[in-house]
Amino acid sequence: MGLSFVSRRALAVGAVAVAGVLGLSACGGGSTTTASSGDGASSSAPAAAAGPKLVTPGKLTTCTNLPYEPFEFKEGDKTVGFDVDIVDLAAKKLGLTQEIVDIDFAVIKSGAAMATGKCDVAAAGMSITPARQANIDFSVPYFDATQALLVKKGVTAKTLEEVKAQNLKLGAQASTTGLDEAKKAGLDPKEFADSPKELLGLQSGQVDVIIQDLPVVLTWLKKPDIAAGFELAGSLDTGEQYGIGLKKGADPILLKTINDAITTAKSDGTYDQIFMKWFGKKPGELG
Repeated sequence: MGLSFVSRRALAVGAVAVAGVLGLSACGGGSTTTASSGDGASSSAPAAAAGPKLVTPGKLTTCTNLPYEPFEFKEGDKTVGFDVDIVDLAAKKLGLTQEIVDIDFAVIKSGAAMATGKCDVAAAGMSITPARQANIDFSVPYFDATQALLVKKGVTAKTLEEVKAQNLKLGAQASTTGLDEAKKAGLDPKEFADSPKELLGLQSGQVDVIIQDLPVVLTWLKKPDIAAGFELAGSLDTGEQYGIGLKKGADPILLKTINDAITTAKSDGTYDQIFMKWFGKKPGELG
């Protein structure tokens, strides 16, 4: 028995609607490419919902300033360190491989490294400060930082005030909070481009004292040639905290993933394991 005209018309409209839905499914959200996280999600899911926009598809590109041991440094051809392991937590959540870009710290702390697309994030032992927050979005804090004074054995200054009172020559790494702390104390330090040059300045007698983050100083003192002639004079509790830096107006997926990775690691014990790996002590026991 034949269909009525109304029935035939209804079937035709339904067929068009189904075809439209299929067409939308086939071309929806193809503007962002993200590596598979291996969680079994369908490959036909819209890419916009799968992950953040990245400088290089399939990679989480991290800007840092080498070397800054134990936070980031070269071990053979590979860049390793505490910061590297922290960023890797987020990279793995996104199913990405981390790629390290070595760049001047001043370019990182100004926010230019992320703003110009050189990297997705910055992990460089970078303290969160109001001045930096004007140009950078930061993750939740992942490390409580403390400054320290390294001196030639025999130098008695244990504070910046004593350095000033004894008219000692102070060195500091350029663009760092250590430099800021020294200037706040009324000192005019000799600036060095990076931490190795700062240490060399002390070793060569250009300065009598240097200010640097405590974990870096402690790592230097593990080396026999440095421990033989130099010592930790004192630590300065500045209340600083490190954060992972992102472009101002950060991709919300990337920022949330980094924050979640740090928070989860601190709650499930992973953070403590990473901390012990690089510092040999538990959080809160450094100084």
